[in-house]
Amino acid sequence: MRLSDSDSVKVNRARVPFSHIIEAKFFRFLKIVGVGYKARAEAEGRLLFLKLGYSHEVELTVPPAVRVFCFKNNVVCCTGLDKQRVHQFAATVWSCKPPEVYKGKGIMYIDEVIKKKQGKKSK
Repeated sequence: MRLSDSDSVKVNRARVPFSHIIEAKFFRFLKIVGVGYKARAEAEGRLLFLKLGYSHEVELTVPPAVRVFCFKNNVVCCTGLDKQRVHQFAATVWSCKPPEVYKGKGIMYIDEVIKKKQGKKSK
């Protein structure tokens, strides 16, 4: 996370005051891996739109105690004061496209390690 001189963070072409991030006590970062997989937050962190390779965008409504920021189009930050609600919403986002073990594509936590499997061997 890089801060500019005016103590704000660039989030999807909008500027979010750094004080909104500091007042949150719990964070959960999710990384989206895959060609064409993107995320964007709208309505001041109350809506999250995910493009995950489906024929439609996945729209998630964020609970009142949680805020969502997209630092890039592939990094999502869930913040809030209640640890259980932040982690529950992060798990909901993660369950939209869990990481697959063969290619490593999907939504994963930043600190999550995916042990990849070997593909089918040809004769």
